[in-house]
Amino acid sequence: MKAQAIKDIKIKLATLTDANDPYLMALAQDERAGVQKLLQQFYRRLDKEQALKDKYVEMTSFERTLHQEGHRFIAGIDEVGRGPLAGPVVAAAVILPADVVLLGLNDSKQLSAKKRGQLYCEIQEKAIAVGIGVVDHEEIDRINILQASKKAMLLAIDDLAVEPTHLLVDAVKLDCDISQDNLIKGDARSVSIAAASIIAKEMRDNLMKEYHQIFPFYAFDKNAGYGTKDHLNGLKNHGICAIHRKTFAPVKNYL
Repeated sequence: MKAQAIKDIKIKLATLTDANDPYLMALAQDERAGVQKLLQQFYRRLDKEQALKDKYVEMTSFERTLHQEGHRFIAGIDEVGRGPLAGPVVAAAVILPADVVLLGLNDSKQLSAKKRGQLYCEIQEKAIAVGIGVVDHEEIDRINILQASKKAMLLAIDDLAVEPTHLLVDAVKLDCDISQDNLIKGDARSVSIAAASIIAKEMRDNLMKEYHQIFPFYAFDKNAGYGTKDHLNGLKNHGICAIHRKTFAPVKNYL
């Protein structure tokens, strides 16, 4: 019997998800180097997919426990934008269905821009509710960045179309009447907080790209307001703009 073409084997392997499929046993007897390479790639893909599934299960532990306790609407809360020298702090609140699967969820800072964008769309599509809270640079200067971050989180909760029964909050404790757990590095430990982290970062990055069109000297489209070399050069050569945080160093040196 004529051996199957390698290109056809590649197509077939792309459809398989079971490591015990008899087709794989037959391929293991094929001595062609190209076939063995495809097999190795197939098993690496399965290992990677299994690792994502295991990570997802691990990150749903808080949500599973809360659902078992009777909580129906669990909101993950996170914020983005504490460190930048310009622009607002943006928070998101996300309530996910109990049975949702969003493989690859993680702290938004650990994801590529492409993967973050894909997950952003998937979260918006599958979430029960998404809320956004924004506190601008003037309020940050007035009340300080920690209080501004908490305020943005509370605004995000108020923006939800469904009232949450419990909150999973990244790091900080919020002053509200809803029961909450405050998780250190929560965006890497809870799928709900990770989803909120992704929503908040995408929203803020897009907002800073819009600000770049108005204030083009600071590379906001690339640094989102953080103190990169291009941003600092912009400050040096053009001074501050309308969205800089005046209480932050080195911005206050240019007042």
